[in-house]
Amino acid sequence: MLLLQPCRRFTPNCARRLTRRASSTLAAWAGASAVRRFRHLTDQHRTGTHNRRLGLLLAFNAGAINAGGFLVVHLYTSHMTGFVSMLADNLVLGNMVLVLGALGALLAFISGAATTAILVNWARQHRLHGTYALPLLLVALLMLVFGLLGAMTLNWHTPFAVPATVLLLSFMMGLQNATISKMSSSEIRTTHMTGNATDLGIELGKLLYWNRSGKPPEQQVRANRRRLGLYASLVSIFLLGGVAGAAGFKHVGFVFVVPLALVLFTLALPPLWIDRAHLRVMLRRTDKSSATQPGHSS
Repeated sequence: MLLLQPCRRFTPNCARRLTRRASSTLAAWAGASAVRRFRHLTDQHRTGTHNRRLGLLLAFNAGAINAGGFLVVHLYTSHMTGFVSMLADNLVLGNMVLVLGALGALLAFISGAATTAILVNWARQHRLHGTYALPLLLVALLMLVFGLLGAMTLNWHTPFAVPATVLLLSFMMGLQNATISKMSSSEIRTTHMTGNATDLGIELGKLLYWNRSGKPPEQQVRANRRRLGLYASLVSIFLLGGVAGAAGFKHVGFVFVVPLALVLFTLALPPLWIDRAHLRVMLRRTDKSSATQPGHSS
């Protein structure tokens, strides 16, 4: 609420005070409005519009990580089709090094998706606002690690005959894809475009289909224009993210990921900030219950 105390005499100092108060009030209002908008993107209460907006942002993020990561590790880590094929081929050829590499990436992606399920269900059971913010916050933290320490992770050896970078990227993509999948009831996928391109083709086929005259409306083939626009947008944004990621990694390097991580931080923090009081109560209850356990020594 804007409260401006009138001055008894209108002087330049009075005008400056009024201007400062008005500016600070407007800035606070704008900040609160932005927080509300960001909160709705990752809040537990979802709408189709929120899912689409977040899906497009995450598709750009996945495209950038996938294309940029390829320049670093020469592997596409946002989808598992290639790794499963690599696993099958090299099992037959007997190349166990590549078998281990493909298996490691696949397990990392699955582990990321499983982690999302654990975090989302835990937040739901505790009735947190940030149901989907927790996995996105973890994605942002891992992206920050990748952006700041990515060159070092290339030299970190793993049991799977691939650098830790590959496992890190695969785990992040599993986290992200499972998050938007749970949000949208599996309608939106952001880390791989095969399904989106297939659904886009289906809707285009419906759009181009010629209906015979005289057919009743319920028997006519009609395209779902909302879904058509959604899938076309996801493919286009993923492509745009790929161009940005390839250019960023080529000219800037790993640090290109840092701004992308900060965007996810901005999306994830507002609902978690709202949950902070509830989380403090939960922690106090946990401490009290552990203190009353038999055998606890103070």
